[in-house]
Amino acid sequence: MLLFLIRRLLLIIPVLFGLLLLTFFMLRLGGNDPAAIMAGDNATPEMIARIREELGLNQPLVVQFWDYLVSVLRGDFGVSLFSQRPVSEDILDKLPATLELTLVALVIATVLGILLGTLAGVWRNSIFDHSVRIVSVAGLATASFWFAIMLQLVFAMGFEILPLRGRLPTGMAPPPDITGMYIFDSLVTGHFAITWQAILHIIMPAVTISLGGVATVARFTRSAVVASLQSEYANYEQAVGYPRHRVVFPYVLRNSLVTPVTQVGLLFGGFISNAVAVEAVFDWPGLGSYLVQAIFTSDYQVVLAVTLVIGAIYGVVNILVDMTQGLLDPRVAEKM
Repeated sequence: MLLFLIRRLLLIIPVLFGLLLLTFFMLRLGGNDPAAIMAGDNATPEMIARIREELGLNQPLVVQFWDYLVSVLRGDFGVSLFSQRPVSEDILDKLPATLELTLVALVIATVLGILLGTLAGVWRNSIFDHSVRIVSVAGLATASFWFAIMLQLVFAMGFEILPLRGRLPTGMAPPPDITGMYIFDSLVTGHFAITWQAILHIIMPAVTISLGGVATVARFTRSAVVASLQSEYANYEQAVGYPRHRVVFPYVLRNSLVTPVTQVGLLFGGFISNAVAVEAVFDWPGLGSYLVQAIFTSDYQVVLAVTLVIGAIYGVVNILVDMTQGLLDPRVAEKM
């Protein structure tokens, strides 16, 4: 397992390099001039030329990329054109909000998807099974930003039972900073009023992001449960008198979890991508909102850094998913 972990971590390096290379040249070749943006609307050509020289933008693209790569290896992502702060500090401030939102959405998608998929597989071809399949197709076809607006119209503006946007009510101070995740930090420090408000504020954005994930996990779980119920070991256990629920939950469900768990790593990356639109709708101060702002202001340092961070997180999560597969299925562990 240790060798597998080292191998997979080493494989992330060329992937991140390729991601950074592609993003860098796409931004440089297809975007606006950062020097002109920094200089402002009333800048003279001389001012723009001076800023380009200070930023090294007058160098060949290969030299610019090499300089940026060396800076990244030193942990320096540059300075944001918009906030005038080091990009690394901005990311550290905003990353916990996105991770909290993504993790809550992932828990919702995993728990609800496995539950619905298992019941649909056990009651195959029933009304419940058909209903789950219809809802799954609808969930995959629904646009996140549209669903987010509908939730706001119904639950925030209609029934007024959930807050419209933000992480906490206006005027409520965040809990003591431990991880930057308000729910966890407030629980650990005993600020339960903040915990309740943080949960209320995260429900709609987390449900919005998890919608497609619930559908995906439910579909894969159902297929795996149906296949396991038709296997020889399941038929044998039922033939010797094991109750159906004793066959399903200890044995069939464990063997069926390998396939949906594989999807969790893919879902995590998809959830972070969806967070870009969802955070903007719900005014959630995470990496998604930060990235949208950077795109609008042509803040290339931020776009490059956020892309690299998301790629690194995605790679690490996939390694954890593979290790979880090994724990669930000894056959997978033998191949590691």
